[in-house]
Amino acid sequence: MTATTDGSTGATLPSRAAAASDTTLTTPEAAGAPEAAALAARRATEFLLSRQDTEGWWKGDLETNVTMDAEDLLLRQFLGIQDERTTQAAAKFIRGEQREDGTWATFWGGPGELSTTIEAYVALRLAGDAPDAPHMARASAWIRERGGVAASRVFTRIWLALFGWWKWEDLPEMPPELIWFPGWMPLNIYDFGCWARQTIVPLTIVSAKRPVRPAPFALDELHTDPAHPNPARPLDPANTWDGAFQRLDKALQQLRKVVPRRVRKAAMNAAARWIIERQENDGCWGGIQPPAVYSVIALHLLGYDLEHPVLREGLASLDRFAVWREDGARMIEACQSPVWDTCLAAIALVDAGLPADHPQLVKAADWLLGEEIVRPGDWAVKRPQLPPGGWAFEFHNDNYPDIDDTAEVSLALRRIRHHDPERVDRAIGRAVRWNLGMQSKNGAWGAFDVDNTSPFPNRLPFCDFGEVIDPPSADVTAHVVEMLAAEGLAHDPRTRRGIAWLLAEQEQNGAWFGRWGVNYIYGTGSVVPALTAAGLPGSHPAIRRAVAWLESVQNDDGGWGEDLRSYKYVKEWSGRGASTPSQTAWALMALLAAGERDSKAVERGIQWLATTQREDGTWDEPYFTGTGFPWDFSINYHLYRQVFPLTALGRYLHGDPFERQLLAKAVRPRPEEAKAAGSPLSEAKGS
Repeated sequence: MTATTDGSTGATLPSRAAAASDTTLTTPEAAGAPEAAALAARRATEFLLSRQDTEGWWKGDLETNVTMDAEDLLLRQFLGIQDERTTQAAAKFIRGEQREDGTWATFWGGPGELSTTIEAYVALRLAGDAPDAPHMARASAWIRERGGVAASRVFTRIWLALFGWWKWEDLPEMPPELIWFPGWMPLNIYDFGCWARQTIVPLTIVSAKRPVRPAPFALDELHTDPAHPNPARPLDPANTWDGAFQRLDKALQQLRKVVPRRVRKAAMNAAARWIIERQENDGCWGGIQPPAVYSVIALHLLGYDLEHPVLREGLASLDRFAVWREDGARMIEACQSPVWDTCLAAIALVDAGLPADHPQLVKAADWLLGEEIVRPGDWAVKRPQLPPGGWAFEFHNDNYPDIDDTAEVSLALRRIRHHDPERVDRAIGRAVRWNLGMQSKNGAWGAFDVDNTSPFPNRLPFCDFGEVIDPPSADVTAHVVEMLAAEGLAHDPRTRRGIAWLLAEQEQNGAWFGRWGVNYIYGTGSVVPALTAAGLPGSHPAIRRAVAWLESVQNDDGGWGEDLRSYKYVKEWSGRGASTPSQTAWALMALLAAGERDSKAVERGIQWLATTQREDGTWDEPYFTGTGFPWDFSINYHLYRQVFPLTALGRYLHGDPFERQLLAKAVRPRPEEAKAAGSPLSEAKGS
């Protein structure tokens, strides 16, 4: 079977093509669900333990779509640093992702997507693929049928403008003076989600400079009419939001002509300082690829040469996003997820029965404790008096710890019997205090910021791709509530506000929307365990509605699945899709938390996990079950297929982790002990 190298650990995971075509199932040795679950859990535990890095972390490949690879090649072309080996390896990966109709999708089994297809096509042209080659001709014909480059998103047209394939004046304006907008002013940079502001600030410099590198070829075949590639479009009515912001953009285009040169230069320099101050120790920005790419371009345009330490380390960090596969293809990860993967792996292993003081769990705890962020970041703009304490998603991202990782790391550390329990208590205490301080005014939690809910950023013509704000979500709020319940704060007024928000957010059909995972199954699988951990009984009407919904969408094979199209077509796709290991596990985690262990639905779900597991303890999952931006940017976390099924199997076999003696007596300190030690946890409880 073809294998994919999980670059950081040296582990191998099934490739998408092999996963889709190989339907061999492993038959459990025993027919009963408990016996089958025990066998599957043992195999999965052994596999997961074998994949831990010697430093203590786990990390699976983070697969998105070929725009990462295409833009990497475009960046190298722009900077003049392309090399044949990298180019051909990237091209091999991009070709391998092309669909029969000539298009590229943004997720496994999804429809062709115009901007993704354009960027992939241009990248292959840079690699030497001829426009009249059959696979290229199919792609360009499809692009023209959908309106050509003119119908693509702004980010795609920015890349084309860098080489003169699109006119800068036909792009929305983002002035660098934005960096000076005060916090009370609409459309200041902190109105944007952290991932968006990290991208927009460097792009204001690029937009102001409007560079053009010589194009190595023309792209006439991607326009419906090459003589008129951007036909004029009427503006929306002025009394609509879209019409108002379109006219604002027209005004900004005119403002560009009158801004004094010294003012614009000062604004670009201020933006450059903002960018450089946020470069991480590993050279990246925010631990994610897009801000790093645009930051390198922006600083280079301001005169930073490629050997300047900032750019040298920035480019080196981008190379670390590359996963070289055994067949010679090179895939670019948009991000890396070691903290997230490690805490989820630790939770899965303990819940599956691995001793809490197992050496590998202790090593994972040591690594996680070393990753704690104890200095302020951008979040402090809204919470300047809040002491820091939390975790980010990536290896290096001290500016942007996130609330979700902080909650899950705390839950993981509480499960592990560490040799320095006071150190664990202090770290979790800081995390609890920080997460409580990051609660939004409606009682819920977003991922990175507080009350990041301005309605204006999404209205900008510039922001036509994905989410650019970070409002509270059910899944993040649920994980925080679960963490607070584990720390004895289930009845704290702040926790109860979070619970009330979750209950109010339940969909009419009984599900919850999943912001960071696909989708209603993820949301429901996150919320129900949190509510029951916080004391809601399984008989609560909200829990019963969730159970009924999950039972109604269970597939005939016993598993659960949900296609990403549920973000766009809710009625048709909510809870519907081919069964996957991770989504089946999420459904089971909810049902088990609701007290449904002996139900037929749970038994069938457990049997599905057991019978689809391979003999080496792995599961196949070519489908994308992670979410970056709902519908627009999807993720296949390659470790999800391992950690979540193991968690569900463990909870089926061993029960609720918060009711087990391990957690209640051997790990969690008594409140009076925490108070006597003067820990941050005692402060959080009393604040």
